[in-house]
Amino acid sequence: MTPHLQAVGLACERDWRMLFENLELHLAAGDMLQISGPNGSGKTSLLRLLAGLMQPTAGEIRLHGKPLLEQRHELAKILLWIGHAAGIKDLLSPEENLAWLCALHTPADPAAIWKALEAVGLRGFEDVPCHTLSAGQQRRVALARLYLDSPPLWILDEPFTALDKQGVAQLEAHLAAHCEQGGMVVLTTHHTLERKPSGYRELNLGQWAA
Repeated sequence: MTPHLQAVGLACERDWRMLFENLELHLAAGDMLQISGPNGSGKTSLLRLLAGLMQPTAGEIRLHGKPLLEQRHELAKILLWIGHAAGIKDLLSPEENLAWLCALHTPADPAAIWKALEAVGLRGFEDVPCHTLSAGQQRRVALARLYLDSPPLWILDEPFTALDKQGVAQLEAHLAAHCEQGGMVVLTTHHTLERKPSGYRELNLGQWAA
């Protein structure tokens, strides 16, 4: 079976320093891939490469067996990217932010948005400006996208940042359930995962260091 997402001979250079080279990986339905490695090893850079936000120094990323460069529109249909920053608009409410973000894929009705916000513990905060929320609450606004009708491939940079213990456990369970239902997750985290799906693997960038 052709992997949904594949990296072949991948290399990444930043600030005239080669972070990694000859990297190989594949991701198929049901997989969770945790990217690990020391600070500065290129974890976020690899996520951005897989999300089509950067170009590799060498090598190729393939989607369904074909070069990613030829399939940007197809990737946009199946990808949900959440970076290290919350990526929300401060002057909009959580409800307005989710409506705006969902418009990039499948528009969600207000009832579904409120249900997603309730799932991440933001009931009662649906219509307040996001700049009044704490860092943890703003992070949960971004993560609420995962509780809507979302694409199958999730690429997440430090998704557990600013979450409390209950929020961490809930997100772990949700990510595992997504994979067990045939979805795919690529993530970085300094958090030790307690809940892992059967398709869990770890890729340590230290072994690909230049």
